[in-house]
Amino acid sequence: MNPPLALDLAPGAGLVLDGVEWTVERHEPHLGRVVVVDPAGARQQLTFRFLVNHPACRPSSRTAADGPDRGRQSASVADLPPGRLELVRLRMAHLLEVGTGFRSGNPEDPGPGEPRPCYDPAVTTLTERRWAKVAELAAMDRQEARLLGLDRVGYRTLIRWERGRARSGLIGCADDRWLRPGGRHPSISPEIREAIFAVQAELQGRSRVGMATRTRLIHQYVRETYGPDLHVPSYNTLRQVWHEWFGPSGSRPRNLGAADLPVRSGHVLVDRPGQVVALDTTVLPVMVREGVFGEPVRAHLALALDVFTHSLCAFRLTLVSDTAVDAAMLLRDVMLPLPMRPEWGPEMEWPYPGLPSALVAEFAGHPVAGLPFFSPETVTTDHGSVYRNHHLVEVERRLGCNILPARALRPPDKHAVERAFGAIRTLLFEHLPGYTGVDAADRGAAPEDEDVLTLEEMEHLVATWIVGIWQRRHLGEYAPAWDVGGNHSPNTLFAASFEQTGLGLRLPQPDLYYELLPSHLISVLRERGVKIRGLWYYGDVLEPYLNERSAWGGRFKGRWCIHREPRDRRTVFFQDPLTHDWHELRWTGLPPVGTVPAFGDRRVSELLAAAREADMRPRTDAELLPLLLEILAARVPVSSWKTATTRSERINHARAAAEDRAAAPAPVSPVTPMPQRVEQAVSGLDAQRRHRREETVITRPTKPPPLGASYRTGNLFLLPEDDTDHPQPDPPDEGA
Repeated sequence: MNPPLALDLAPGAGLVLDGVEWTVERHEPHLGRVVVVDPAGARQQLTFRFLVNHPACRPSSRTAADGPDRGRQSASVADLPPGRLELVRLRMAHLLEVGTGFRSGNPEDPGPGEPRPCYDPAVTTLTERRWAKVAELAAMDRQEARLLGLDRVGYRTLIRWERGRARSGLIGCADDRWLRPGGRHPSISPEIREAIFAVQAELQGRSRVGMATRTRLIHQYVRETYGPDLHVPSYNTLRQVWHEWFGPSGSRPRNLGAADLPVRSGHVLVDRPGQVVALDTTVLPVMVREGVFGEPVRAHLALALDVFTHSLCAFRLTLVSDTAVDAAMLLRDVMLPLPMRPEWGPEMEWPYPGLPSALVAEFAGHPVAGLPFFSPETVTTDHGSVYRNHHLVEVERRLGCNILPARALRPPDKHAVERAFGAIRTLLFEHLPGYTGVDAADRGAAPEDEDVLTLEEMEHLVATWIVGIWQRRHLGEYAPAWDVGGNHSPNTLFAASFEQTGLGLRLPQPDLYYELLPSHLISVLRERGVKIRGLWYYGDVLEPYLNERSAWGGRFKGRWCIHREPRDRRTVFFQDPLTHDWHELRWTGLPPVGTVPAFGDRRVSELLAAAREADMRPRTDAELLPLLLEILAARVPVSSWKTATTRSERINHARAAAEDRAAAPAPVSPVTPMPQRVEQAVSGLDAQRRHRREETVITRPTKPPPLGASYRTGNLFLLPEDDTDHPQPDPPDEGA
């Protein structure tokens, strides 16, 4: 039990009442009261009884008498510098000899010649023993006494040591100079402290600067606020104080403000597969060869990692940066079992106990590789434009996933997938030709000149490595919390989950592919078809619904839903409202299947932009009116109108016209020849008979084909073959 603290009520002493520090201005012991002042300058009278009985009253550590304990925790033996512990024990032995007559303090364990006559408690008093100890220490050699810290020991010193020993034990005999409190800088006045905090607050949102710049800003603040006469500590003092108060500031300014950001959700404890799936994309650090021109290019690698088992459930390689559709299909791949490939052996098949591979193959419809598949519950991504896309958010809701984006400036929220990229790079990509390194400084002389793999070969290699190596690799520090020292891999963790919760075999329907594509709402299906992003599409399945509105209700009442594949704009997809079957609508004018290669949204945008730049778009009558007026002004100006001429001009025009008619020969009525008369009679009789037949026809004639049908019957992109078979003249007769 700690002894009660004695309140120092001398003028200038500090008192802490309910967390507020007060300074004693004067005390009046004859009246039993004291006058204290708060930091704002307000005075208040308090009685001694009030201070003694107040539960939250204590002496201020700033002015407390016990120097070693000011502003920090109580001193202990461990706080003594090296070599001082033996000196403290020597002082303790002298005190025990003064108090008991034995240096050990135990009469049952006396030393040689103990107790000495001058320290025998039976014949001497405590005062006599203390004076005897003072005389003994004064008779020691001065140099030896100084080395032992006993050169200036007097009667009051022994009393002070004894009080310290009674209060704190062995550490009470230590010299206060050995336990001098740290973190005290007398040169840091309240004005300098204010300047330091002002500069720290000013630099909070700025870019990172050095300590020399901070020192100059502190000088500027002090000079403009308190004048040039106030002394500012040196650079080393300010640097030491800055590091003590705010840390070394080794972090990036972008990450320093992460601690001040609001936290909307707490820590997520992952305890089962599929609970949290992390998505991320990075540039593939290996050059690949594209399949059209065979040029080495850079690709993008997208991963879906299960946080609990660290299984790479799905991945995708794209030549261009991934889009929201690629991320949606990546989530779809997480839910689908990976089919076995022809080059894979039996060791790559479904290995998990408790669920036979034959059962999984029968359920999936094909042999399944040893890679987990499940419905993700929560999806964690960063704040990239691909993952914040409205279409991907709607896809995640359609799959029943909770959206849990990583917090801003908090990379550890999805550190597992970030570490997975680094592990794949060191375990696989560094061994492949065309490796480009971590950055431009690590890049080789010409990685594109090496014998790099094609995109298809790289995709097959990554899939084989994931199933054959990654899923069997020892996790190490990523072992589960319930078996930290165990030997686990992603496969063993996934198998262990069977024993706890089992596995629900749920495969998505094939129609899920169409549902995950971006949709467009069309008001009316016209005879020409539907127009999606500048292109027209048509199919025979639209004929029963042409010029009609959909029976769909709700917010988009009467709209037809058309789904678009952004990576292949040759077709769009339409779901029959009666049979719920999906049908392809081909681009109007598209030649037979397999003739035109696939093209995406980017190619369509470039084509339409080129058409607009070439001024090829159709124009309305209002836009063409200025051109028509220019033509009329050149041929039929307003000045030539009849109403715009005078009477004399009209008389002259009429007289000139009469003269022209008189000079011209009289028109002669033509005489129709006999054969033409016969032909006219026959054609008239045939027309009358045809009219009678049309009146007797009951059935309606067939409807003509829609506009553009002729383009779909033939291939517009085929060029006529060169006429190379020219007729050759006959060779001359040799006998001629």
